[in-house]
Amino acid sequence: MARYFTTEHEWIDVDGDVATVGITDYAQEQLGDIVFVDLPEDGAEIAKGKDAAVVESVKAASDVYSPVSGTVVEANAALQDDPALVNSDPEGEGWFFKLAIADESELAGLMDEAAYREFVANL
Repeated sequence: MARYFTTEHEWIDVDGDVATVGITDYAQEQLGDIVFVDLPEDGAEIAKGKDAAVVESVKAASDVYSPVSGTVVEANAALQDDPALVNSDPEGEGWFFKLAIADESELAGLMDEAAYREFVANL
């Protein structure tokens, strides 16, 4: 499984033609305690770079952007009951949604883990 990152601090795991999307540990640290997550509905069509979800913390609300275009096949229902999963396991059980990738060539513009770590170090 390949993992990519965006400059907006989303991560994307690609497994075949399905991608799992969440926010990075860096992003959740910047937001603080997560209190609510608004997720996309199954079947929603999302374009690359467009807002797909909203995460609210005690500090602020932020959009979560889709790293690639596709159709939502699953939202993480566990976040409805326990949005703090985004804080405790942002790059694991705190994922936001899964989507069927519409155009795999869109992955080409994303960063690998080493490039993302360097990007964050320079912020």
